[in-house]
Amino acid sequence: MTATTEDDFLGGRLRIRQPANGYRAGIDPVLLAASVPARPGDSVLDLGTGTGVALFCLMARVAGLDAAGLDRQAALADLAAENAAANDLKADIVVGDVAALPPRLRARVFDHVIANPPFFDRRRGSPADTPQREGGRGLETPIGAWLDTAARRLKPGGSFSIIQRTEQLPECLRHLDDRFGDVSVLPVAARGGRPAKLVIVQARKGANGPFRLLPPFIMHTGSHHLADGDDFSPAATAILRNAAPLDFAALTNS
Repeated sequence: MTATTEDDFLGGRLRIRQPANGYRAGIDPVLLAASVPARPGDSVLDLGTGTGVALFCLMARVAGLDAAGLDRQAALADLAAENAAANDLKADIVVGDVAALPPRLRARVFDHVIANPPFFDRRRGSPADTPQREGGRGLETPIGAWLDTAARRLKPGGSFSIIQRTEQLPECLRHLDDRFGDVSVLPVAARGGRPAKLVIVQARKGANGPFRLLPPFIMHTGSHHLADGDDFSPAATAILRNAAPLDFAALTNS
C-alpha cells in the first residue's frame, strides 16, 4: 500500500489524503479552484483531478455543484473518491485518459471545465522512479488534447480554466483557437517585481470577447521568504485560508 499523508487545505476546511511521495498538491490547485466563476447548481469537470484538491476546494467555496473528476491513475482516483467522502462532498470520480474519455463522461456536457496538467515535458527531463511521480511531472498527453477535450465537454458559453507554467502559455493560447473567446491570462508571481512562473488562463466556449492580460497576482509580501505562511499577501491569504474567489472580472475592471 502506498504511504499517504493527510493535509489541510483552506485553513482546515478540507482534509486531503495524498501520496507521501511523488506528485503532491500544493498551492496551484487552490488558486485554480478560486478562479472558476461557478455558481450554485453548476456542473464542473476536473481533468486530471489527482487526489481532488482543485475540485474539492471549488466545491467548498460554491455549494451545490454537480462535480466530476477524471484521472488516469486508479490509485489517485481512489484517493480522490475517499477524500470526497471524508469531506462530505459528492463527486463522480472516474478513471480514464484525457485524450479518450470514458463513455459516462463523453455523454455529458458541463458549465465549467478545469485542468491542472503536469508541468514538465518528458522530452526535457529524465524518467521518474514511481508511477505517481511520473504522472505528476510528465506531460505525456499534449496540451492540445486537454483543450480539445475541454471544448468538447463544455456547454456553449461555458468556462475553461487552466493553470500552467508560463513557458506553456504560447502553446495553450494556440490550441484555444476559434472555439474559445473572452480569453484572460493572469500571471502569478511569487513577489512584486519578479517574473511570473505560473499563469492561469480562462476562456469561454463560443465567446468573441477580446483577449485580456491581467495584472500579476502576487503571492508574497516583502523581498524575501520568511517562515512558511507568514508572508502571504492579503489576497493570497484570503484564497488559501478562507476560500475567497479569485475574480477575473474584478481584476479586469480594477
